Amino acid sequence: MRRIPSRRALSLLTAAALAAAGLFAAGPSATAADADLVRNGGFESGLTDWTCSGASGTTVSTPAHSGTSALKATPAGQDHARCAQTVTVTPDSAYTLTAWVQGAYVYLGAAGTGTTDVSTWTQSPGAWKQLTTTFRTGPTTTSVSVYTHGWYGQPAHFTDDLTLVGPDPGGPGQPQPPAAPTGLTASGATAGSVNLSWTATAGATGYRVHRAGAEPLSVTAPSATITGLAPATTYAFQVSAVNAAGESPRSATVSATTTSGPGPGPDLPAHALVGYLHASFANGSGYLRMADVPASWDVINLAFGEPTSVTSGDIRFSLCPAAECPGVETPAEFKAAIKAKQAAGKKVLISIGGQNGQVQLGTTAARDTFVSSVSKIIDEYGLDGLDIDFEGHSLSLAAGDTDFRNPTTPVVVNLISALKTLKARYGPDFVLTMAPETFFVQLGYQFYGSGPWGGQDPRAGAYLPVIHALRADLTLLHVQDYNSGPIMGLDNQYHSMGGADFHIAMTDMLLTGFPVAGNPDRVFPALRPEQVAIGLPATTNAGNGHTPPAEVNKALDCLTKKQNCGTYTTHGTWPALRGLMTWSVNWDRFGSWEFSRNFDGYFADAAG
Repeated sequence: MRRIPSRRALSLLTAAALAAAGLFAAGPSATAADADLVRNGGFESGLTDWTCSGASGTTVSTPAHSGTSALKATPAGQDHARCAQTVTVTPDSAYTLTAWVQGAYVYLGAAGTGTTDVSTWTQSPGAWKQLTTTFRTGPTTTSVSVYTHGWYGQPAHFTDDLTLVGPDPGGPGQPQPPAAPTGLTASGATAGSVNLSWTATAGATGYRVHRAGAEPLSVTAPSATITGLAPATTYAFQVSAVNAAGESPRSATVSATTTSGPGPGPDLPAHALVGYLHASFANGSGYLRMADVPASWDVINLAFGEPTSVTSGDIRFSLCPAAECPGVETPAEFKAAIKAKQAAGKKVLISIGGQNGQVQLGTTAARDTFVSSVSKIIDEYGLDGLDIDFEGHSLSLAAGDTDFRNPTTPVVVNLISALKTLKARYGPDFVLTMAPETFFVQLGYQFYGSGPWGGQDPRAGAYLPVIHALRADLTLLHVQDYNSGPIMGLDNQYHSMGGADFHIAMTDMLLTGFPVAGNPDRVFPALRPEQVAIGLPATTNAGNGHTPPAEVNKALDCLTKKQNCGTYTTHGTWPALRGLMTWSVNWDRFGSWEFSRNFDGYFADAAG
């Protein structure tokens, strides 16, 4: 968020940085005791022993690198056509993974190695190319998943002669992975959850539940409750069994549809308007008293609670001084006005950060101070929750922190811990929102942290671990679709702010899920539509990237009705999209309330 109009544009890296990444890694030569552990690596027996996501794989006779068959896998929508096999391996041993591939952006990799998971890729189509990578298994690792996949928006790719050469753990008396589970059924669907059960598998010590776009869920009993689902949505599930020897093939697929109704979280209107109120400062938009905020605004974020220093974690909030803001209310009047808004069904939050309020929770002491000082503000003013508006260098990823599912950077880990503590302290009705810039979220599609490509800004995608860790607790994510450079969408095209296509492409990524650069085998899972609002500047004065009302309505039409989609084709339709956020209520008043009047008119027409 900006206190004053800003024309700053982000300087983005180009795909040339990706091309600098090495594609091939030399591996050690096989010894006489080594064996090829992959089953049906030449695909001569069709897809036997292989599992391909979204029914994306088949076998073809042409082209084939050798023999009579090869794998053909076709990316579609959010699926990048991943075909994988679980292989039993020997702990603490070196392995070489090799395959011949044809097509653009074809990946070969191994996951679950117990050390460092590896992948390599080729970005140029044409003749068959050999990909090779090596890894060492961990001291207790007995199975790994080897895989190949393509890329979003790319044509079909081909794979043949895939091998994994290294010490053979097999032989008489050696433990074996369990058989695939059977009898998988779904029941008890609610608006946000589904119950799964299956027949216990002999020799299994646990199970993994698989769902497209989500990390596998590990359980010990032959049943699980899957939560955090979207209402009125169909999901497909599979289950695999695991033991010390490895993981079984996956079970048959079962589908379940959640019921209609609101998802988990605080009570909000089906379509909500979120705005920031300049409570602690003044700028060219003028001061606006809390009592004078129109009823259009469903969530009012008080801008801002700010740190006493960048690293202290100590957050303070006070009303704008009278000398700066003539007509400012007294604290008692302000608190009374908040209570009146809440009585009318509105939510009032404290927003932390903003353009100038950098917060770096680099230590556990700073984390604990953050929790206590934010709690004091919430309690003093009787607020409904917290908005995180960290900008600048508040969130940056340390070199090597490339897995958004398991972050290690202290400022990220401590922020996650602090927010979970606050959510637990205030209970399920606590409203938690975030307002990152596109740089911190969608740019993770191309560049994630300092990552393996090197050279890019470590802030790129830095919010992704926070969003992912808190997705079950997050009420709203309203990314700032402004003050941004062009961003690549899932169509592999760059989109520029200020028009419908930009908001459609950026929002589609959040609602579809997207691969994370540096982690191409790891898809950032989709958020529920009721968790997402589109962030926009209220006027041309409020920020770079103002979008005219007609273009805003086109974006809403496309995302909620699949109409007026222009050049971008979405991967779904989301009538439950929560709404819009703007910087700010003050700037909207400066613009004669154009933004909020358009919101009210659009959703009134949609309801009628």
